[in-house]
Amino acid sequence: MTADAPVALVIGAGPAGLMAAEQLLRSGLPVVITEAKPSPARKLLMAGKSGLNITKDEAFEAFLAQYGEAEPWLAPMLREFGPDQVKLWAQAHGQEIFTGSSGRVFPKSMKASPLLRHLLSDLRSRGLDLRTRWRLTGIGDGFHFDTPEGAHILRPKVTILAMGGASWARLGSDGAWAQMLAARDVSLTPFQPANMGFLVDWSAHMTPHFGAPLKSITLIAGAQQQRGEAVITKRGLEGGGIYAVSRALRDGAPLTLDLFPDLTLEALTKRLAQRPKGESTVNTLKKAARLSGARLALVLECARPFPVDAAARAKLLKNLPIPITSPCPMDEAISTAGGIPRTALDDTLMLKAMPGVFAAGEMLDWEAPTGGYLLTACLATGRWAGNAAARWLGDAGQDKPAAD
Repeated sequence: MTADAPVALVIGAGPAGLMAAEQLLRSGLPVVITEAKPSPARKLLMAGKSGLNITKDEAFEAFLAQYGEAEPWLAPMLREFGPDQVKLWAQAHGQEIFTGSSGRVFPKSMKASPLLRHLLSDLRSRGLDLRTRWRLTGIGDGFHFDTPEGAHILRPKVTILAMGGASWARLGSDGAWAQMLAARDVSLTPFQPANMGFLVDWSAHMTPHFGAPLKSITLIAGAQQQRGEAVITKRGLEGGGIYAVSRALRDGAPLTLDLFPDLTLEALTKRLAQRPKGESTVNTLKKAARLSGARLALVLECARPFPVDAAARAKLLKNLPIPITSPCPMDEAISTAGGIPRTALDDTLMLKAMPGVFAAGEMLDWEAPTGGYLLTACLATGRWAGNAAARWLGDAGQDKPAAD
C-alpha cells in the first residue's frame, strides 16, 4: 500500500468537483482529483445527449424558489454564482449559448462534450492531476482508494467531497460514500428519488401507445399544477412534466391530468353536450373532444365507466385520475434528495465532524426540478466549497495537519 499527501484533494470529477478544482487551482494550489470511473463527468455527458440544459433564464427570485426549503441555504451560493454567471462561465469555456422559448439555456452545440473538453484542458494547463479509476473505499488514517496500481492512501491538507447522489450508479453516483461518512459521525438524511418517473399497471389496451407523448397537458399533484408533457412508457409515465411534480407525488399526492388546459370547463361541457344522445363513448371522445391515439387510449384506460352527463364528462377530462403505484427505482431517477444535511455543515460547506473536509453538489441534501436548476446548484456549491477550502488552507495553512 502506498501513500502520499497532496495539498488539495477533490474526490469526484463531476460538475461540482471540477468547479471546486477550478477554484483551488485559481488560488494557486496544486490539486489532485480522483474519479472512480474511467473518465470524468459521465452523468453530465449523459444529460447532454438530449441537450445540455446549463441553467434557466428567469427572474432570479423565481429561480431561487425552485429549491424549496433549501432556498435560504443555497441562496448565498446562487447569488454569487447563479444563472448569469453560469452563462458567462460556459462562454469562457468556448461555448456559444442560446435561450429557448421556455427560458432554458443551452450551448449551441447542445452537447456537454465540447464544454467538458475545454474545461479539462484549462484545468490541466493549470496543473490538475486527474486520476481515474480511483475508487474511494474508506476514510480512516487518510482517504483509502482502490486504484489500477493497487491500494493507495491520500492524506491531503484539505479535501472536497463531490461524489454525487445515489442515482445512476453505472455513471458513478452510487451513494456508497454515505456509510463511510456515517462511520465518521456525520449525520445524514436518507436518500429518496427525485425527478423520476412513476409506475402504472397498464392493461394490454395501452401496449400500442408505449413511447407516445402526451403534449400540452397540465399535470395536477395536490396543490401543484404544472403545464408540460409526459411520455407513456411500458412501466408508467416519464418526462419533464412528471419530473416537475414528482416530489408532490412521492410525498403522497394523487396525479390527475387536465387534457384540455386551454379550454374552460364550461366550454368543454358545451362541446360535449352538443353530441347526439345515444352516441358511443368512443365517438363522443373522438368527435366532440377530438381525442385520438394515446390521449384517447388513456381516457378509456383511466375513466371507466365514462359518465353519461356532459358536465361530469368535461370535469373528468380536465381532471383525469392516473393510477400511479410508486416512483420508479431510485437508481433510475435523474437526481436524489437526501445526503448531507445543512446541520452537518458550517456556512462554508465544511463538515463539522471533519475539519478541512468540505462537500458539494448532489451529496448535499437539496433537490430541485430539471430545467437547469440541478446543474447550476452543483456548479455553485462546488465553487463555494472550492473557494472556502482555499481560504481555510490559507497561505500558512499548508502546515495544518491532514483531517483524519
